[in-house]
Order: sequence, then structure tokens, then C-alpha cells
Amino acid sequence: MNFSIECEEEIDGRWIAEVPQLPGVLCYGKSADEAMAKAEVLALRAIAERLEHSESRPVAIKISLPLSA
Repeated sequence: MNFSIECEEEIDGRWIAEVPQLPGVLCYGKSADEAMAKAEVLALRAIAERLEHSESRPVAIKISLPLSA
């Protein structure tokens, strides 16, 4: 299973990052790096919760991060 983090700057200057493959994994940050780091942490927590509650079975994962903007 592959996950990607998409990141873009909002018109108010904040950065928003999300993992489209995991609904609800969406984070804001003061910089692109901060937003992506928060999204990565949240994605890993969401995956761990699913595994702990048997909502998902263990599979190999790959997380790809874009280069800093």
C-alpha cells in the first residue's frame, strides 16, 4: 500500500498537507515541512489504530514525501 502527502499553500499563508488515501488525515502548518511532518505523524497513527482494532490487516507500506517547496 502506498501513501502520498499532498501539500499546498493556502491564501492566508498557512500550509495544508493531506494523505488522500486516508480520509481525515489533514494538517496545517506554518511551513510546508511542518504541515507534511504533522500529516505523516497523523497517517502513522491512523494506520496503527486500524491495525490495533483489527480494522485492517498488516501490509507492506511505502510513504513518499515530495521535495520541500
